[in-house]
Formats: sequence, C-alpha cells, structure tokens
Amino acid sequence: MQDVVIKRALLSVSDKAGLVELGHALAARHVELVSTGGTAKTLRAAGLAVKDISELTGFPEMMDGRVKTLHPMVHGGLLAVRDNPEHAAAMAEHHIGAIDLVVVNLYPFAETVAKGASRDEIIENIDIGGPSMVRSAAKNHAYVTILTDPADYDDLIAELEESDGKTSYDFRRKCAAKAYSATAAYDSMISQWFAFADQQQLFPDMLAINGNRVTELRYGENPHQRAALYVPVGPHIAGIAQAEQVQGKELSYNNYNDADAALELVAEFRHGPPTVVIVKHANPCGVATGATLIDAYRAALECDSVSAFGGIVAVNRPLDAETAEAITEIFTEVVAAPSADDAAKAVFAKKKNLRLLLTGELPNPQRGGLSVKPITGGLLVQSRDNGHVADSDFTVVTKRVPTAQQLADCRFAWTVAKHVKSNAIVYAKDGATAGIGAGQMNRRDSARIAAIKAKEAAETYGWASARTVGSAVASDAFFPFADGLLAAAEAGATAVIQPGGSMRDDEVIAAADEAGLAMVFTGMRHFRH
Repeated sequence: MQDVVIKRALLSVSDKAGLVELGHALAARHVELVSTGGTAKTLRAAGLAVKDISELTGFPEMMDGRVKTLHPMVHGGLLAVRDNPEHAAAMAEHHIGAIDLVVVNLYPFAETVAKGASRDEIIENIDIGGPSMVRSAAKNHAYVTILTDPADYDDLIAELEESDGKTSYDFRRKCAAKAYSATAAYDSMISQWFAFADQQQLFPDMLAINGNRVTELRYGENPHQRAALYVPVGPHIAGIAQAEQVQGKELSYNNYNDADAALELVAEFRHGPPTVVIVKHANPCGVATGATLIDAYRAALECDSVSAFGGIVAVNRPLDAETAEAITEIFTEVVAAPSADDAAKAVFAKKKNLRLLLTGELPNPQRGGLSVKPITGGLLVQSRDNGHVADSDFTVVTKRVPTAQQLADCRFAWTVAKHVKSNAIVYAKDGATAGIGAGQMNRRDSARIAAIKAKEAAETYGWASARTVGSAVASDAFFPFADGLLAAAEAGATAVIQPGGSMRDDEVIAAADEAGLAMVFTGMRHFRH
C-alpha cells in the first residue's frame, strides 16, 4: 500500500479543541478545506479559506442541519477505490472529487445525557452524518485518513511533515481502527441510554459494554497474565480508577482490585464516624470506627495485625499526620482517602513505594448499576448488591432481646459481612471487628477461624480475653445448622444477626435460646463470591 498525498480535507467537529492549529497546518500544505456549519465558521474566523459542504454537494444544509453530508458527492469521494477503473470512471462521470482526509468528532451525546437534558435534546444529539463519514473513511483507509480525536492532530501534523504531505498506510490503518472504536462506543452509549434510561430495561436484549483504556498494567493477578485498566465511556461514577495517585509505584491489577474492595466497604460509612478499613486479598481483615481516625486505625489493626501486613487501608475522612505515621509503621501497599493534608503527605513521602490515592467524595453504596462477571462461553450480569436494611427491618426471633449496644454491634458486623467473601462470619464489638472468617466452604469453619484470629489478637496485645467475648456476630447467609451459631457462642458472642430463611430456623433459634443469645433476622442475605 502506498503513501497518500493529502489534497482535500473534510472537517466537521463538535469539539473545536486544536481545530484552528490543524487548519493552519493543512493550509500551509495547500490542502483544500471543506467544512460544515460551526466548524467552517471557526476556521474562517481564524483567517482560513474554507469551502462549505453545500458547495461540494450542490445542496444546502437542511432540516436544522440533520441533512448536510449524507450525499454521494461526499461518500463517493470517501469510498472510491482510487486505482479501480470503474470507480475512477464513476467519479469522473459524476464530477466527484476525492476526499483524502476526514476530521470528525461526534455530537456530544454523553455530555448531553449527563447534564440532564430533555429527551428531545438528547435525541437531537444523536449524530448521523458524522458516524457515516467516519465509517466510510475508515473502511477506505487504503486511501483515506480518518481522525476522530483531537489528541491525534499533532500526530497527523508530524506525519505530514515527515512524509512531505503524505500519510502512510500504517498510519491510516491505525487511525481507522481507532475510528471504528469511536463509532462503536458512540453507538453503545446510545443503545444503553435507550435501554436503561428511555425504556427502563434492566437487562436489554443486547448488552453493550465499552471502555477507554487508561493504561496497561505490569501484569495481571500473576506475572504470566497481561492486564489493563479501562474506564467506562459516557457517564459513570468516580472510584479507584479515577483516584489521584499522589505517590508510589505503579498500581498493579491486584492493587486496583483490593483498593476497590476497601473503598466499597469504607463508603458504607461515608456519613458515619471516622472509619478505617484494612483489606487483604479483597477481604477486610480489620474494620473499626472511632472518635478519631487514629483511634479507628488502631482498633482496625488490632483485629488481625498479621494479615494487615502488606494490606490496603481505606478511610472515610481526610488523612492527618498522626494517622499517616501509624499506617507507615507497618508495610502497607496502598492507602485510599477522600483527601490528605500536607503533613500527612509529607509522612507518606518517606515511604516512596507506598501508593497514596485521593478519591474525593466516596461513592454511594446504595447506587444502582450492573455487575458483570465473565464465565466460560458467556457473561453473568446482575444488579449491584445495594441492598440495605434498617433497624426497623430487624426481627427479634429469640427470647432474649438485644440491647441497644448489641443492636449497634449487630448493625456494624452486618455491614462488614456484606463485603466479606462467602461463607462470611464477622464478630464485632464497640464499633470494631473482633474477628473475620472469610471464604470457607462451611459456615462453622468461618466462625471458628474468626474466633481463632480474635484469640491470637488477644495474645498479641495482652488482653484478658478475646474481643469476641460479649460481641455480636453476623453471618452473610442463614445458618443451615446450629453448629456455626454454637461455634460463635463458644467464642463468647452474645448477639447474632443473620438473614434467616433456613429450613432449620426453628432448630437454630432453639439453640440460640438455650445458649442465652439474642438473635435478629434481616430477611436479606449478602453472598459475595
């Protein structure tokens, strides 16, 4: 494939960034500029000679600009195979001139949706002519150069300078690939709006998923795997992917995954007292609230200081120097916070490999959305687990009625258990986790493992007894047998919170009564696989 001299360019952009500079660069090479509406106006205002699209087509722009480029004089000039005799003859017969360069970016559909525009305005911002030109030019990239992103203008100018006004086939092929990605993403945004917003469908017949690559990562979960970070195209909430990295090494795949788990959990307390979450391998190993952030951090660390080594810390308050000093006393991979003061940043700066992420406002844990999980041959799609129960939803099922403090501990343990891999057991006391058992094949073992961790913590810190004594225990799903509940009672728990719903609920309730436990049912489970 040969290099192509750029003689005529068609420019039609909604984003005018870099347009004038590009226009001057093309004009300096005697490229004829053809343009539409506001683009032509901008170029003329910069002193550039521009031919209106209506001069090319012989038809005026009409129907409020809906019809201007959908014409054989445009698409013939884009799609003609230049060295095909029949195509060349058709161009000559119908006086169709070749178009060598197309610069198009599309109507701001996503931005229009994001600002809460009316349905009519949203529909008007569905571009028709733009995607058609992009697709035509990209298909014929053997002869036509297509640009859809202002960030690529400098690359084009450099290409023209290096090749005496020509573009190479490799350059055009790369541009074509990006162009089709742009139109695919654009169409997917429109289809999502029609499905989710306009038609109120939760699971449309066709699920369009798209994203922009932010960066390639060093590797995936393991060094032999490759990985990259993408963010959604169009409106989306901000999270770990958008956090400002103040310092530290490049984030790994596992760092992103674990930091996201920590952020999702600490966001449950975004309107609560100072709260600290410590996560290891996507499971919390310590969570606590306190009068101050440093108090919360110390209480969270005491739950399982062994697992906290090399972990992820997330907080719901701006970081201060005292808390930063405490965090840096052990090896920590990532710290995520809404913000941090200069003193805290100075403390972290002494640990150059520690990644400090500032997230701004924490996400709403009750937001909607879909969760997507790939399986062999398909995708599993479900609504996010944004389930929430209030204290008024609790049903006391035992003879013993929980005290106000026990209910508060139940609520705290239940909130944490939602973010622990199933089977999940969480002991909590006075606003801090006492022991966490995650990911076991049966609930009894999770209860026992959590109790063992609590006992080890008591030995480490010289406490008279483990914090499970007098604690509340949460189970993410019902106890299918009484053995898991009895294991919690043996650890010293005095209150239990669980969904209920087992065929053996009566047996479990009877065991709780015999053990002198207070127990509430939520009616909602929180499996996390």
